[in-house]
Amino acid sequence: MSAAPKDRRPWPMKWIVVAIILVLVPYTFLTLRFRKEGPAFRPYEDMKNRANVARLLAAGYQRIPLAAQRPADGPRAPGGAEIAAAPGGLPADLRSTLVEVPQLPAEITGVTAAPTANQLQPYAIQFTCSLPTDHQQLGGAELFIRENKLVLVPTFEHVGAELHTRSRQAVVLLTVAPGLLKPGRYDVALVGEKASRAWPLEVK
Repeated sequence: MSAAPKDRRPWPMKWIVVAIILVLVPYTFLTLRFRKEGPAFRPYEDMKNRANVARLLAAGYQRIPLAAQRPADGPRAPGGAEIAAAPGGLPADLRSTLVEVPQLPAEITGVTAAPTANQLQPYAIQFTCSLPTDHQQLGGAELFIRENKLVLVPTFEHVGAELHTRSRQAVVLLTVAPGLLKPGRYDVALVGEKASRAWPLEVK
């Protein structure tokens, strides 16, 4: 039979602490030094966004995010466009293309916009809408472009579980940046769940 192994004494605690420090300090430095800026990778959200982009491109749509402002005083968008009532809901072809159908305002109650735009200047659209709940406010909009059709879809952000908006009626100003729209005639739709608004636009 082989000799019994000699009893091994455990490492002194001070050497364990030193080893941990020697590993953690460089790791922390490298992590902080080379960590990428921006939100963390979210597999489900990222895959859904990629699928959305692929399906929109396949259907001939271009999607552009728009920032929203909530003006506190009077109209800030030039008017003059002939605004008409339109059925609520997304257009059928856009609805079937999106991976996830977005939440819409209850209804679009009014729009102020110009009938013409210069492609080298911003185009402003001011509208009023009814919010679906008092726990949300409008955070912006997405502009979907397909040939001569423009579809504006407002987007929402939560104000917090215990917070409420002051009113379910919101006044919002959207701005389309210069150069996004090519010269031509367009049919514009600003969509709500129950009622939308539409108007013709000529870009020069």
